[in-house]
Amino acid sequence: MYDKDLIAHKLLRWERAVSGFKLPSWENIPDIGLYMDQVIVLLSQYLGLITSAGDKEDGEQDEDSGDNKIFSAASVNNYVRLKIMPAPVKKKYYRVHIAYLIIIFTLKQAVSINIVKEMLSNELPEEDVQALYSDYIVKHHAATLLFTQIVRECAKDVLNPDMTGDNLVSSFVIQEALIAGFSRVLTEKLVNLKGHTKDEIVKKEIPR
Repeated sequence: MYDKDLIAHKLLRWERAVSGFKLPSWENIPDIGLYMDQVIVLLSQYLGLITSAGDKEDGEQDEDSGDNKIFSAASVNNYVRLKIMPAPVKKKYYRVHIAYLIIIFTLKQAVSINIVKEMLSNELPEEDVQALYSDYIVKHHAATLLFTQIVRECAKDVLNPDMTGDNLVSSFVIQEALIAGFSRVLTEKLVNLKGHTKDEIVKKEIPR
């Protein structure tokens, strides 16, 4: 059972927080060379509001609490090993590395790490990484505002104090899960078209 008033309160609180949220600009990312523990702290500050510990694909278990760590040395090392991002320079991470990590961690909230790998290149020169990241944060903010509008529309019955019913919140939660599922499937289908031509794909399509 959900407490409808509690859910409505949390939705409005979350909407206010997320609507004003922006990823750091390229210029505001430190470029002084940070060690791993400093990078983890920085990522937590940048992304703590918009990331979920639900994805345990490559996270660590916190020895004290048993909770999944969203940002961990194991995750970062794994991304370097998979060549999704450049390797650190003498164990130090610079602006380019942190920009990659911001993109990776935010994308991984929606798709698998294998799909993220297909979407990114770890061999871009710094000026191209800057252009990629600057465009990414604009798209991220636009997606944030669009998503809050979608959530408000889907949650209108939950947010309406005059609406009652035992399944209002449950129905909303299911609807949000379905929207997330469709978005993930579409992204994976689009990424899988990478490197193919229309003629190649059309030949494989089943006539309808």
